[in-house]
Amino acid sequence: MLNTTAQPTTAQPEFDLKQTIGIGKLRGFWGLMTGFRGKYLVSTVSMGIAAIMNTVTFLLLAAFIDNFLDAGERTIPLALYVAGFLGLAVIQAVATFNSRRLAAKTAEGISKRIREYIYDHIQRLSFTYHDKTQTGELIQRATSDIDTIRRFFADQAIEAGRIVMLFIVNFIAIYLLDWRLAWFSIIIVPIVMVISVFFFRRIEKAYEAYQTQEAKLSSTLQENLSGVRVVKAFARQEYEESKFDVENKAKYARGRYLLLMHALFWPITDILCAAQMLGGFLFAGWLAINGEITVGAYVAYAGLVVWIIWPLRNLGRLIVQMSESLVSFSRISEVVKEEREPVVEGSVRTDKAVKGEISFEDIHFAYAGTDRSALHGVSFSVKPGQSVALIGGTGSGKSSLVNLLPRFYEYTGGRILLDGVELKEYPRHYLRRQIGIVEQEPFLFSRTVRDNITYGVTREVPDAEVEETARAAAIHEVILNKLPHGYNTLVGERGITLSGGQKQRVAIARTLLKDPRILILDDSTSAVDFETEAEIRQALRTLMQGRTTFIIAHRIQSVMDADLILVLEHGRIVQRGTHDELVEQEGIYRRIYMAQTRLEAELEEELNRV
Repeated sequence: MLNTTAQPTTAQPEFDLKQTIGIGKLRGFWGLMTGFRGKYLVSTVSMGIAAIMNTVTFLLLAAFIDNFLDAGERTIPLALYVAGFLGLAVIQAVATFNSRRLAAKTAEGISKRIREYIYDHIQRLSFTYHDKTQTGELIQRATSDIDTIRRFFADQAIEAGRIVMLFIVNFIAIYLLDWRLAWFSIIIVPIVMVISVFFFRRIEKAYEAYQTQEAKLSSTLQENLSGVRVVKAFARQEYEESKFDVENKAKYARGRYLLLMHALFWPITDILCAAQMLGGFLFAGWLAINGEITVGAYVAYAGLVVWIIWPLRNLGRLIVQMSESLVSFSRISEVVKEEREPVVEGSVRTDKAVKGEISFEDIHFAYAGTDRSALHGVSFSVKPGQSVALIGGTGSGKSSLVNLLPRFYEYTGGRILLDGVELKEYPRHYLRRQIGIVEQEPFLFSRTVRDNITYGVTREVPDAEVEETARAAAIHEVILNKLPHGYNTLVGERGITLSGGQKQRVAIARTLLKDPRILILDDSTSAVDFETEAEIRQALRTLMQGRTTFIIAHRIQSVMDADLILVLEHGRIVQRGTHDELVEQEGIYRRIYMAQTRLEAELEEELNRV
């Protein structure tokens, strides 16, 4: 029985990523932390505690030198100093571990949530969006860009907070030692910040260009791997290598420029920071020689100033790296901002079974971004259970016409009625449950044969029902006798381990098990031999009873029994009727029929000679 009550299970994310990315980059990063802010706050506090313990260690060192090593009377025993140093080290280690652990947990949680949202979001985008977007580009944004954001939360953000905390705590500690040393030690701060911002802007643009080029390279590689058999068959390895080399060199050039920006930043800041430290050591030494600070204070300063200057230099590095995170955030935002295809909107009750009466009334259609129409004034009607065949050359509009039925695309003029109700009133998800499609180039998943056959249904399917469906699709005997593990045989990527005919019949079985009310066969017998085609046609004659069926085919033999045959040319219906009617008319159908009949006769004659 047809399942008319099943509803789509829309994933409900814990937060609205689309709303989050719409409030700006910096506020958007704050929004990404929804549900993890408590952990990240504890991580930040722990990092602050570790920074304080580090500073207190140097202050204790100053007290140890002045009050123990360089003192005539020792009021505090050595053991207490040792215990103090050990205690501070333990607290610092525990706080650092806890901070890193919680930061990593937050980063992994955020990136996992973004990946889930993006994966779900991409699947719900329209066909129009996927038509204009390269697969490699989407893969890049769903992997590399999300990982860049993960690194931001795992390392960059918490490290920036740590550096700010170290700067504040150590500046206060140096100020307590001598206010002149404190102010002298931060002369370099504004200069380093200006340099960091300068490089930040340039690296942001360079990284965006680098990521875009990497996506192009990924698309080239993905396309090549998917079509590796075609490449080998036409001996086009050298051509593919040269095409890949062009994109690879472009990526190399962009990567080299990006690394050049980093390479310039490091030595400039290193020289400035080293000069600042050297100046600080000289100034502190001069104060110690003149007796204005103690030896312990000088040693403490020598340790504390390191934790001001070098973390500050790293802050500049982090600012530069954060530009990459902002770029990745923007690239992900571009995908998230795309409107999802509304799959549940519609006024038609979804508990009502579809009969299959379809009427096209003056339908016009053009693909988005093109001025040329794919369909012009197409009109015809189909009664429930009837079969309609579409004949025509490449680009005549056959696939465009049937793609309007599941609402993969929206017609731009006229109307389509299903059981007397305009198609746009039906929820897409419900409508697609009523329609079974066998594509011209079937796609099989890298799963078992059984999993591929049962992919279109959400219920548990008994083995007997799977086998019965496979028999109807003329694939059962092949599965049992030619596949090593029968229905449990693992199909390679895109069904690569099966022949074209076998893939076609598995796809037919998958569609038949779905038990749709409307059936679309998009040249589904093109990849099988005549004997197998005859078996499939015989099975389909029984299974098509009671179902409205659209058949796209190039072989006249596949459409001879159709109740209505439509001949399309340049998006228009130029002939219509039954097979017997059309072969009596002058036109495209008769010419195709005569040509195929002559070829079959010649082929049979050749075979008889052999």
